[in-house]
Parts: sequence; C-alpha cells; structure tokens
Amino acid sequence: MPTTVFTIANQKGGVGKTTTAVNLAAALAEKEIPTLLIDLDPQANATSSLGVEKQEGRSLYGPLRGEGAALALVTPTAYPNLFLIPSEEDLAAAEIEIAQMENFMLKLRVVLEPVRASGSYRAIIIDCPPALGMLSMNSLAAADYLLITLQCEYMALEGLGQILRNVERLRTAGINPSLELGGVVMTMYDARTNLSRQVVDEVKQHMPEKLFAAVIPRTVRLSEAPSFGKTIFAYDPASSGSLAYRALAKEVITRFGLATACTPS
Repeated sequence: MPTTVFTIANQKGGVGKTTTAVNLAAALAEKEIPTLLIDLDPQANATSSLGVEKQEGRSLYGPLRGEGAALALVTPTAYPNLFLIPSEEDLAAAEIEIAQMENFMLKLRVVLEPVRASGSYRAIIIDCPPALGMLSMNSLAAADYLLITLQCEYMALEGLGQILRNVERLRTAGINPSLELGGVVMTMYDARTNLSRQVVDEVKQHMPEKLFAAVIPRTVRLSEAPSFGKTIFAYDPASSGSLAYRALAKEVITRFGLATACTPS
C-alpha cells in the first residue's frame, strides 16, 4: 500500500503537538489504517503516552548515525494497527552530530526509505521536538505533508509564519520540493472565550482551505491521559477530546485519501 508521511511540527512548546500526534495516530489506527508513530523528540513524551517504556538503543539515534535499521526498531503498542518507533534521551545528541554529516538534511529521509518501501503502513506520523532544530528540519525533509498544531492564543500565531517560511526554503532549495502544508489543527480551544473564536477566525480568513474543521478543546482529560500511558480513547472514550480527535481523523482520512488500499472507514 502507498505510505503517506506526516510531520507534526511547531517551534513553540505546549501547543498540543504530541497530544495531537499520539491521538491522531490512534484514531487512524482505530479506523483500521495501519499507522506508525515516530517519536523524534528526545523528551519521549509520545513514547510514554502510549505506555511504552523508554529503552536505550530503541530510538532512531543509531540509524541516523548509520547504525542499524529503522524497521528493526518498530514496536507494537497496546492498540491494533498502531506501531511506534520510540524515543530516548540519546536522541538529543543527534541534533549536534547530524549537522556534522554529509547530506545532513536528508538523513531521516534515507532512514525511512525502507520503512516506506515495506508497504506495512498507510500513514507515518512524526512527532518533532518543540524547536526548528536539526531533527525537526530532517522530519520536514522526509515528509509529504506538514501538520501544524496551533494553540488558540495570539502569541501562537507569531510562529506560524516562521515555520511556513522554513517549508518554503526546503522546497525552493530542492531538499523536499514536494513538501506541502497539509493543514492547521487548532488546539486548546475554549468556546467560552472570545479569544479562542477570534484566533480561529483569523486563521480561517488567511488560509481557509488549510484549516481543519475539527478543533481540539482545552480539557483536563487530554492532559491526564498521558500520565496513565493511554490515548484519550482508552482513557475517556466519550470525552470531548475523544470526539474531537475522531473528527480530525475523519478529515485527515478524507483529505489525504488514506482509506485507499485499507479497510473502508
């Protein structure tokens, strides 16, 4: 089956990036779409959010340095159709080491080529560190689409232009000319405040075709789930967070044709 690679990136922390990576991946898997989540953040929050123990040597640190293969690191999770390549603290060293290598911007793309070629996964979702460093830039160079999580606050809007400029640089430099902005996910939405509605309206005004209709609410249940090593669907399947991420997954499936060659959703 064809594989579509998404990277979820934002240079700002605390915008729901990892929460979105984990729960979007889980929601796609719930729809019987074989999905691989790659934790590229040395903090390994996506790894622990799925209840997977951090283990030395199980991250992409080795393959990025030319040691071992990414396919050998794929780890099953407690959820059918959802697989993980975990992270570990050693991955932080890759930020420095990759920059000293030849073709340093393409390391992750080369590492993931056998994973793509295996045909085992319809979707690959990469969770990046909260910075536009070497790991995040490598993920952009390896992806088909960038998904941006944007917190419903005006300060969050300031970083949107920066990451879009980096996408354009990668395209014009020929590093990843096919990279596209797949969409913007509004997170931490509070319907009780004018600010949340105003920020969503502003993004909708500037890029209506890129904004996902599903907005992720600000809810304690989404914040609690990772501490139990569970997705929001396992932790509280009837919560507003569960409903929102299921709605987002349906949009992603439709927008990018992910149901192709998979069980119909």
